Amino acid sequence: MSTPLSNVLIVDDEPDVCRLLAALVQQDGLVPLVAHDGQGALNLVRSERPRALFLDLKLPDIDGLELLRQIKAWDETIAVVIVTAHAGIASAVEAMRAGANNYLAKPFAHEDILRVLHQALAEAELLWKVKAPPPPERGDADTELTDLQRLMGRSQAIGQLIAKINQVARSPLNVLITGETGSGKELVAQTIHRLSPRAKQAFVPVDCGAVPETLFEGELLGHEKGAFTGAVNLRTGKLELAHGGTLFLDEILNTPPGCQAKLLRALQERSFTRLGGTKAIQIDVRVLAACGVDLETEVRAGRFRADLFYRLCEFSLRIPALRERTEDILYLAERFLGLANQELKKRVKGFSGAAVEALQAHAWPGNVRELRSTIRRAVLLADKNVTGKHLDFMGNGHWELAKTPAVRPVCQPGRPGPSASRAGPPAAARAGPIPLKDDSLKEAVSRSTAAAECEMLRHMLIRTGGNKAAAARLLKIDYKTIQTKVRKYGLAP
Repeated sequence: MSTPLSNVLIVDDEPDVCRLLAALVQQDGLVPLVAHDGQGALNLVRSERPRALFLDLKLPDIDGLELLRQIKAWDETIAVVIVTAHAGIASAVEAMRAGANNYLAKPFAHEDILRVLHQALAEAELLWKVKAPPPPERGDADTELTDLQRLMGRSQAIGQLIAKINQVARSPLNVLITGETGSGKELVAQTIHRLSPRAKQAFVPVDCGAVPETLFEGELLGHEKGAFTGAVNLRTGKLELAHGGTLFLDEILNTPPGCQAKLLRALQERSFTRLGGTKAIQIDVRVLAACGVDLETEVRAGRFRADLFYRLCEFSLRIPALRERTEDILYLAERFLGLANQELKKRVKGFSGAAVEALQAHAWPGNVRELRSTIRRAVLLADKNVTGKHLDFMGNGHWELAKTPAVRPVCQPGRPGPSASRAGPPAAARAGPIPLKDDSLKEAVSRSTAAAECEMLRHMLIRTGGNKAAAARLLKIDYKTIQTKVRKYGLAP
């Protein structure tokens, strides 16, 4: 099976080590998962399909080397880094023979962890390209679709989505996947790839919102050695890595305008040239693109190329928001409760009536991702059952706040504003007039400008799902500037 290129599993029975590694992984833009024993690790490997593992050799229920062998037997493309206080030449050699990508001894330097992780991920990506599984037979396809429904929900809306996925997966059509942040766009893209005739080739993701504009072209096309200052080695671009397989362009709206034209040309001509190169490289790539907003609206507004849109949107899938399929909320909450019990070593049994009412009443702007985070926090706080007082939606207090219409104050300089993750899109009528004070015209204009600036920043952060790099690009300011202003107005998600 292919692996999602966002999850990193940390397997260690020391909570402090898990917290430290999770923080480093999260800072690097990846999603940490945690297990404190071998059985919990195996459950998460099978259900979440991480791209990499940090693995301790000493676990309470199984030897780390034996766990390594089981994981590699299930999916040898997962990158594994051994991290242990019981370091020795013999154990290191045995771990490498069992399939580990690298080996680190505790205590370790933070920069060593990230360096070794990046090396392991690069090796795993190459291994996946060489040893990807064969295309699924019909029975395997049914299993894939059943697994997707288990992960996304049992509602009629999800059933209709899965039927469309089944229709388009085996076709050669490019697919545009739309849906709000946290709704499962990459999960759908991975399923389409695994059900397609390209399943034995690579699934190559590109987060268009995370790549700086100046580096985007090189990320996509690659570069020759000596193409520019600092290009000491040849680099293979994502288009070339995806040859014969699937290229997943996440948050496609954030693709810089100049790169939109080059991407379109590469897809039309089925060839491209690396930066600094002269030789045309032929490619055969299917493109799955994802966007958190209606891309056709962005085309009409002139923010995205129409010709590229038509190239990408040969077939479209819309993932319904969680608030549109409330029958899935409790089903998913119970599933996340089980996962959180394993991860946190708790025995929380279920949800009280008040908790169920609260879960179904909340609007879930962060969708399934927000639901999972909410349940993890609740399980950490609960003893026997999750009650209403344990539910902290979006990290902003008791659940009853979510049922009360929020009155958003006007942002003022020097005062932290409400979290961008809770606030809705700005509107002039909602913002209201700037309060009059006994100050000069210059001071009044300054306050008015600051309020408008705060609202614009909030709007862009909501639009990009909290991605400051993408918001800075849309606002045409540099990343350092948006970081400063986000702190100034208290808008950090």
